[in-house]
Amino acid sequence: MAEICCGVVGAGETPTPNIEPNSRPSRRRSLDFLPLKYLADVAIPTENISRKRQKLDLVVSLPPPRECENTVDTVEVAVANCVNVSELENEVVVAEECPKYGITSVCGRRRDMEDAVSVHPSFCKEKNEQNKKPFHFFGVYDGHGCSHVATMCKQRLHEIVDDEVNKEKEKEKFDWKSTMEKSFIRMDEEVLKSSKTTQSFTCKCELQTPHCDAVGSTAVVAVVTPEKIIVSNCGDSRAVLCRNGVAIPLSSDHKPDRPDELDRINSAGGRVIYWDGARVLGVLAMSRAIGDNYLKPYVISEPEVTVTERSDEDECLILASDGLWDVVQNETACRVVQMCLKAEKTVSPPESPGNDVVGDGSDKACSDASILLTKLALARHSSDNVSVVVIDLRRHQHQR
Repeated sequence: MAEICCGVVGAGETPTPNIEPNSRPSRRRSLDFLPLKYLADVAIPTENISRKRQKLDLVVSLPPPRECENTVDTVEVAVANCVNVSELENEVVVAEECPKYGITSVCGRRRDMEDAVSVHPSFCKEKNEQNKKPFHFFGVYDGHGCSHVATMCKQRLHEIVDDEVNKEKEKEKFDWKSTMEKSFIRMDEEVLKSSKTTQSFTCKCELQTPHCDAVGSTAVVAVVTPEKIIVSNCGDSRAVLCRNGVAIPLSSDHKPDRPDELDRINSAGGRVIYWDGARVLGVLAMSRAIGDNYLKPYVISEPEVTVTERSDEDECLILASDGLWDVVQNETACRVVQMCLKAEKTVSPPESPGNDVVGDGSDKACSDASILLTKLALARHSSDNVSVVVIDLRRHQHQR
């Protein structure tokens, strides 16, 4: 609680003359000494992303301040930067903050929307019980054949990763590569199990394929910790880190004609046929995905995992489906985000007929960056769904 007191007579000031207790000025004066309780309580989104700008979950509990103005400033900084503030030995302690982010996902020129985006700040805690720090989950899923596999990934993959992280607590050494690989395999098994049941999906594939074997989804997932960025990729979605103005890809697209993927498919007895581009058995334009049971073992769900140490030079991380990367280069995407993050006051592009792209997220600059990237992809005639997540990784972003 913060107590703000007013009407204190400073040195050298003229004391206030006595006022009759029952007079009106006396009653108004007495109100100046009442304590003012300040409580900010807003909810951090951990469930599905809505089309409205999300609010942040924050409960601020402050000790009596030494100066009233400093206390108000502290609360405003905390609210603006999505941090947890706690009371410890009469000092304000700021915990690791959730990175600011922006999300945009549009159908584009496709007939159906098959992409899905998943964002879960603080979805699990560090295994060290003495110093728990939150891990933040970001995922982009590009479905094909239908949307329900991408939707299942959106609903379940972060929970599976959380469960696998908890299992790793029993081990002496934490292995992110093994954890993410097991998570993706479990997700793939759940998709396979659901395709063999009588579960009904409210989607078009129910009429096309009774058991939905010809449906799958790519998955590019980033787990952001205070020290590391763990990216797991399965398919042709992509993660790109912007560090000191340089675009660094943290994933490699799984295309059927990638030399190592081509060798793996051929070794498994499959073939890559060029039909409007390289395709597994002439059907699927990617060599790894969750689902697609009818193309196993040629199409696998095992992700490639990269673990990158965070740096003070990190600026942003971009996760996006191939609807963006097919027409926008890594360097161009990073420059667009840099422009938005460095602007003192970011202004959304003016609305125009037929261009009603709307962004979500916890920060306006990141949201505007994701909107601009999406509009750039559409302006360059991307023929696919476009989904973009922009994450602000600057260490001292609260000082902006």
